[in-house]
Amino acid sequence: MKKNCSRKSARGGRALLTGLMRCGRCGRMMRVFYGQAKGNAHRYQCRGDDAHVGAGLCIGIGGVRVDRAVAQQILEAVSDRAVEAAILASDQVERSRQEIIAAVERELEVASYEASLAARRYELVDPAKRHVARELEARWNGALVRVAELEGRIKEQRAASAETPKIDRALLLQLAHDLPRVWNAPSTDTRTKQRLVHIVVREIVCDLDENTNEAVLLVHWTGGRHTEVRVARVKTGRYPADMTPTAVDALRKLAGHWPDRELAVSLNRMRCKTGDGETWTTVRVREMRERLGLPEYDPASSDGKMISLAKAAARFGICVGSAKSLVLKASCRQRKRSRGRNGWFGSTR
Repeated sequence: MKKNCSRKSARGGRALLTGLMRCGRCGRMMRVFYGQAKGNAHRYQCRGDDAHVGAGLCIGIGGVRVDRAVAQQILEAVSDRAVEAAILASDQVERSRQEIIAAVERELEVASYEASLAARRYELVDPAKRHVARELEARWNGALVRVAELEGRIKEQRAASAETPKIDRALLLQLAHDLPRVWNAPSTDTRTKQRLVHIVVREIVCDLDENTNEAVLLVHWTGGRHTEVRVARVKTGRYPADMTPTAVDALRKLAGHWPDRELAVSLNRMRCKTGDGETWTTVRVREMRERLGLPEYDPASSDGKMISLAKAAARFGICVGSAKSLVLKASCRQRKRSRGRNGWFGSTR
């Protein structure tokens, strides 16, 4: 296998599944990319074949939702009920092994009796009858081989039973009970979580389902089991469901500050529809504004509280891209403060 296809070890960092995510399309290990600012979300990305320029990327997915989904699966896998089921399964395996040993021992008794019987028959045969003696000797040897085979099976089963570690039921249940609290504790660093994940998970194969807009994760556990987890992808370019504005509220807030044409563009970008389900135009915005009794935009009487993005960049002596970044950061802070209240409306022009 190539180096970029082998499993990597935990290296710390904010990503929980570092070195475990494998691309479901090309088979390479997915890399982790972090944002420049501290606290930004990370991303799992498969770069594809880097040796060929222009080959393109395979797949990529945000890491926050993926880490949360896999962590939930791990906590469920080592929960109290899961540990009790594992202990019961281990006890059942041990009972089955003891039953097999008992059955083989009974077969060994029968085989030993047949071997001793074959030995007595061989000893009582007339040496002059060579053909009969040869047949009895062959049966005796077969019986001895059968005895040796059964003794070997018993020895293997007892060795496997002796190698099985003793299970402390109380200790395992206590660990399963304390793991969620330790996992969610602020003092638990990411490196410790990564080591725990590497113990129970062998690798995770990631693929994207374009039809349902979900990330399909196939978790390969260390014990040989497999679990499929589906994680919904973030739909970009949409307002959150609890912050979706209405056309009337947007017009009441923005009317008088912007022309009707700009208001129509903003309403269409916010995916607001008219009462008939149509998009907004300048005429429709003017009719709605007049129906609501809202003032018309007058550049001469503007209070100067709202200006365009280009004018703001020119006033501060920065580029338009830097001004847009500042507006987006301010919008994020404003949205966090306004959660639970009515929607916030603004313009990033």
